[in-house]
Amino acid sequence: MSYTRTAQYAGRRQQSWGRNQNTTRFVSPVKLGPVMHTIIVALMILVLGLIYLTQASGSAAYDYQASEIDQKINELATKKADLEVENARLSALETVRNSDVAKAMTQPQSTQYVR
Repeated sequence: MSYTRTAQYAGRRQQSWGRNQNTTRFVSPVKLGPVMHTIIVALMILVLGLIYLTQASGSAAYDYQASEIDQKINELATKKADLEVENARLSALETVRNSDVAKAMTQPQSTQYVR
């Protein structure tokens, strides 16, 4: 009785596969033409552009808020300087009124006004 092989067995060394390589291939059932590939690439570029625009506009909004805060700081610094001048003026009057010279002054006996 003779033994015949019905299937060919290829050893691992006989095939072109090396270590840690997959022995199966994935074949997509959907075939896309060159026009569809162009549309997909255009859509990907469009999505990336929209992502970039959202990031850029977000940073512009923060820049706008920062400039508003800087403007408020400048206004408050100006108000502070004005109040310091007013405080100096009012405290100078109080100093003059409480001085020894002012205390030595007397009220006039009669006052005449020109008409």
